Amino acid sequence: MDLFLDYTNTNIFDNHIFIPGSKSESNRLLILKQLFNNLKLKNLSNADDTLILQKALSSNNKTINIGHAGTAMRFLTAYFASNQKVDVTLTGSERMQKRPIKILVNALRELGADITYLKEDGFPPLQIKGKILDKNVVTINGNVSSQYISALMLIAPSLKNGLTILLKNEITSIPYIKMTLSLLKEMDVKIKWENNKITISKKENTKDTTIIIESDWSAASYYYSLVALSENGRLLLSSFKEESLQGDSALANIYTKFGVETTFKKEGIEIIKSTNFNFKKHLRFNLIKTPDIAQTIAVTCFGLGISCELTGLHTLKIKETDRLLALKNELQKLGAKVRITEDSLHLKSLKINSVNLESVKINTYDDHRMAMAFAPLSLKIPLIINNSEVVSKSYPNYWKDFKSIVQ
Repeated sequence: MDLFLDYTNTNIFDNHIFIPGSKSESNRLLILKQLFNNLKLKNLSNADDTLILQKALSSNNKTINIGHAGTAMRFLTAYFASNQKVDVTLTGSERMQKRPIKILVNALRELGADITYLKEDGFPPLQIKGKILDKNVVTINGNVSSQYISALMLIAPSLKNGLTILLKNEITSIPYIKMTLSLLKEMDVKIKWENNKITISKKENTKDTTIIIESDWSAASYYYSLVALSENGRLLLSSFKEESLQGDSALANIYTKFGVETTFKKEGIEIIKSTNFNFKKHLRFNLIKTPDIAQTIAVTCFGLGISCELTGLHTLKIKETDRLLALKNELQKLGAKVRITEDSLHLKSLKINSVNLESVKINTYDDHRMAMAFAPLSLKIPLIINNSEVVSKSYPNYWKDFKSIVQ
């Protein structure tokens, strides 16, 4: 469904948005709930990815199709491989069958897993025959998707001898690894992380535990962008912690560069556009720890007429789409000059008002973050977001919440 957005004469003021639970935390905790059945979860994400993972974990089908859900593919590959009751084909969408899984499969095979590629070597679909994994040491590159590493960490307490993970090279997305570690610690799992060595002990039982999942900082990024692009916007977002497990909480600091101030309150975070803020003409951000907010930042920069250099983005090429290429294609439609490399984006931005356009159709490439990241630009210029329903992957109520602010 194509969605027309034109809020060029709208301001953002005194609205309260309740953002659903973090998809990243929810998906990790669903795997842990399989290992520790006395774990109770509150404020679970209602994102498609989380619902798909829930369904897969409760399924008795011989073939499980997880569609576009990349986190589900990685976490389930590890979980099924370590569960001796499982003999399953794990597959996904056409795009999912082009997203690499070899690094994780190799690591699991190193532990003794029985996994077979059914089509192209290194890619789904996979035939997984679960078994007891006796080995307890594995080596994996640290500069790949952190989800590979988290997938191994999540099954570690259930393995016969626990698990030691040796990380090679620079470690990508450290906050997501720390998130997994923190959640394991809440389950009283013994963990030691020294340099590039993570050791996780076996854990059979734990005390009754209830975890309230924090709202999703990645989802909050679109509202930060909206306030940044407004004249004097102000929003209240619930519910967030000042000491967050989520790496994307770095938004609060990053968006000070765009004149957005964050105040933590009992009922949530208040974000306000500073008056008389002097923007820098060029900004540099290394987003190796927070790659999921790269699209939002690039669009914000373009909307404010700021050039930028975003680095640390090599994982974006293997997401729902090649996000670097997608950003380049869509920003260029609006008049931006964009150069990309394997791990960076360089934007030379025109002032949005100088672009002589009526409305532009933004392609989303089956990527939820493309749709949500570009939506705030409708404060500056009319836009058409194609395949707008793709937001259900991570934030099903996004358009309802978005429109409640701008109308």
